[in-house]
Amino acid sequence: MEVLAVDWSGDRRTARRRIRVARADPGRLLAVRGGLDREGVVEFLLARAAAGPVVAGLDFSFGLPAWFAREQGCADVAALWDLVAREGEGWLEACRPPFWGRGPRPRPPLDPARPGLRVTEAAARADGLDPRSTFQIGGAGAVGTGSLRGMPHLARLRAAGFAVWPFDDAGHATVVEIYPRVHTGPVVKRSPAARERVVDADARIPAALRDDVVASEDAFDAALSALAMAEHLEDLQALRAAPPDRAEAIEGALWRPPGDGAPADGGRM
Repeated sequence: MEVLAVDWSGDRRTARRRIRVARADPGRLLAVRGGLDREGVVEFLLARAAAGPVVAGLDFSFGLPAWFAREQGCADVAALWDLVAREGEGWLEACRPPFWGRGPRPRPPLDPARPGLRVTEAAARADGLDPRSTFQIGGAGAVGTGSLRGMPHLARLRAAGFAVWPFDDAGHATVVEIYPRVHTGPVVKRSPAARERVVDADARIPAALRDDVVASEDAFDAALSALAMAEHLEDLQALRAAPPDRAEAIEGALWRPPGDGAPADGGRM
């Protein structure tokens, strides 16, 4: 099975310069490439799936908090993705609550009945990680823009036969949501010297790919995520859809390797 990890970008103009796709076998990084925009990533994944089994990690939120989806009249994630395809750009432009972070728009007051984090993000926070709310669409660490511009592509992949976990059982071609910080560890990624130290100490990264991985945070995230996924192929292939009564069935969930705070069954729902 081919293992891919995509460091995504929601940037309207520079996505092609920022997106990186890494490919790995267990214990060895095989390639890191750029030059693809969001549509290009989808075409690439479809081509790889046509060539053989594939699992790909994408680093954006696959859903929004369940309360928001329900308030919008969405009974399942397919309806949510369809709504995002129609309304997402308007949400980004207006940045009205619960969205925040663009220009002078601060985070709305906390409301326990309408949390900004999905269940999976709250669990990651409890384990010492720092995933951000998908409602944050501007500022440091914001993931909302990339997520809103990514969800419609999940619908396209699913329509083409991809399983999208945790909404589907893993299959011949599967995509999972990843959080690169899980796989890179607590490195200061913005520092080239820090990236160099990690890469030089990792025997899984061939010398020929060293400079490509060190060159940017995007390449670094993609490479380390692909290597982590490749070490857990059996777990990835055994993933099962979340039961319909679980929040993850509409919100999505981060894939985290067994032993990293993930469920004891390796992330299976």
